[in-house]
Amino acid sequence: MFFYILLVIGLLIAAVLIRALTKPDMVRYQRSTWINAGPERIIPHIANFHNWKDWSPWEKMGEMERTYGGPTEGVGAKYGWKSNGRAGEGSMEVLQSSVSGVKIDLQFVKPFKNVCVANFEFTSEWGGTTVNWVMDGPNLFMGKVMSVFLDMEKMIGKDFDLGLAGLKRVVEEANGKAGS
Repeated sequence: MFFYILLVIGLLIAAVLIRALTKPDMVRYQRSTWINAGPERIIPHIANFHNWKDWSPWEKMGEMERTYGGPTEGVGAKYGWKSNGRAGEGSMEVLQSSVSGVKIDLQFVKPFKNVCVANFEFTSEWGGTTVNWVMDGPNLFMGKVMSVFLDMEKMIGKDFDLGLAGLKRVVEEANGKAGS
């Protein structure tokens, strides 16, 4: 009897591992919103990591230790965080910042090490700006295993939606355009 229980457990583990191996090697998470402001009004809220506290969903996930380095805003601005909660530990650095978008090197340390690129792409439309938040990176084996059980796109997409809604709110309030 014990042998059959171990066999079933072994088969279940093998099935999960085989399913994980079929997952893509790269992931892309993406969400968009329209903000009633030009890119020049949006950039300071993204390229200055001090401003992320006002809109980033991860900033509200418990106590965090934060470190900042480089210039306050723009290329070379750096931010590190350490949290015992869901936000984990990692760092970001602004690689590019212009009216077409902000590109960020994103390094995760905990709960799993990974390196991604986050882009905030700006497209001027309808008197405002469509902001497209995109994160691309390798889908490491642990991420593949997790994605067998969790819809990672939906989970991260929810955080992006919350972040973009917060970004929209702070930018439009700062520009006196809330509700427009």
